[in-house]
Amino acid sequence: MKTLRSLHLPARPDVLDRRGELTTILDGSAAYVPVPDDPLDTATLRDALGVDDPIADDISLVISTSGTTGTPKGAQHTAATLTASAQATATHLGGPGNWLLALAPHHIAGLQVLLRGLAAGFTPTVLDVTDGFDPNAFADALDALDGPRRYTSLVPTQLIKVLDNPRATTALAAADALLVGGAATPVPLLHRAIDAGIPIVRTYGMSETAGGCVYDGVALNGVTIRIDDPNPDGVGRVLLGGPIIAHGYRKKPDHPAFAEPGWFRTDDLGRVDDQGVLAIVGRADEAISTGGLTVVPQVVEAVILDDPAVRECAVVGLPDERLGEKVVAFVVAAGTIDSARIRGAVAERLDRYAAPREVIELDELPTRGPGKVDRRALRARFSDQ
Repeated sequence: MKTLRSLHLPARPDVLDRRGELTTILDGSAAYVPVPDDPLDTATLRDALGVDDPIADDISLVISTSGTTGTPKGAQHTAATLTASAQATATHLGGPGNWLLALAPHHIAGLQVLLRGLAAGFTPTVLDVTDGFDPNAFADALDALDGPRRYTSLVPTQLIKVLDNPRATTALAAADALLVGGAATPVPLLHRAIDAGIPIVRTYGMSETAGGCVYDGVALNGVTIRIDDPNPDGVGRVLLGGPIIAHGYRKKPDHPAFAEPGWFRTDDLGRVDDQGVLAIVGRADEAISTGGLTVVPQVVEAVILDDPAVRECAVVGLPDERLGEKVVAFVVAAGTIDSARIRGAVAERLDRYAAPREVIELDELPTRGPGKVDRRALRARFSDQ
C-alpha cells in the first residue's frame, strides 16, 4: 500500500516547484493531500484525512471538500478519474491548451488548473493571490500565457473585478475560455461578461467529481446526470455519474453520498429540461423553513440580483420566535439600496413568504473555500442581533 502524504501548494508562482509531485498525482505513483499555507488548516486536514497513514494503491489524490459542516471530508481520486476529467474538459473547450492559475491550488478548482495544464504538456502560469486578486496583474499574466489555446478559471467575485477593469476585460476577452465556478454565477454578471466579449463557460462540479463536470448545463463526455425523486416541477436531488467520480471519502467507507457505485449523490436540487440541460435550483441543506413553508435561498437571490443597485447578494434564514426562521437578504451595493423595492420584487415574482424580512447592507460577503459565500458565518454573526 502507498502512504498518504501532504503536499504544500502555496497560492503563488513557487507552487510550480511542486511540479514533480503534481506529475506523480497524474501518473498514480504517489498519493497526496494538498494543503494551504495556513498551519492550522494544514493540521486540521492532516488529522481528519489520515496523512502519513496507508492508502489504497489506486488512490493518488485526496482533495478536501469545502462543505458547509466545517468538518473536512476527503474525496479520493485516482489517476484515471483525473485523466478522464482533463480529457473531457479539453474536448469540450476545443482542444488542449495552457492554463493561468488565479485560484488557491489546494482546492479542486485551482488544483485542476495546474493538473490540466500539466496533462496537456504545458507549464501553467501562476498568479500570486496571497494578498488578493489584482486585475492588472491578472491581465499581465494572461497576456504572457503561451500555448495553442489559453484557458483560465475564476470565481464570480474575481470576474466582477475584471469587468470593472478595462485592461483586464480586454485581456480576458482574447482568451479561448474562462471557466467560472465555485459559486453560482448571477445572471446579471453573466450578461456583463457576454456583452464584454468574454468567452465565459459556467461550470458545475465539486471535489467529488474532480471539479467541473457539467459546462453551461451540459454534461461532459462520459458524465451522466440523474434527478432523484423529482417533484411535479421536475426538481429533485442531483446525482452525477461517470468516470470522473471519486472513489468515496477517505476513512468514510460507508458514506451515503457514494452508496450507489459509480454515482455521487449531491446536496443540490436541480432539474433537467427536454434538451438535457441541467439547472441548479439550490441546495437541500440550505433551504429556509419559515412559517411552515420552504424557501430556497438561491431562487430569492436570483430575483434580488436583478436589481441594478445590488452587486452581490446572499439570502439566509435567521432564528425567529414566530416563524422559526425569517428570510434575510445580505447585499453588497452597486447603488442606493431600496429595501421596499427588493421585498416587493421578490413578493411579486415568487411569493410574499419568500420576501426578505430584512435587507442588510454589507461592504463584502464572507466567503469560504473557492469563493463560495459563507452562509454559516452570516448566520453566526447575525443570529443574536
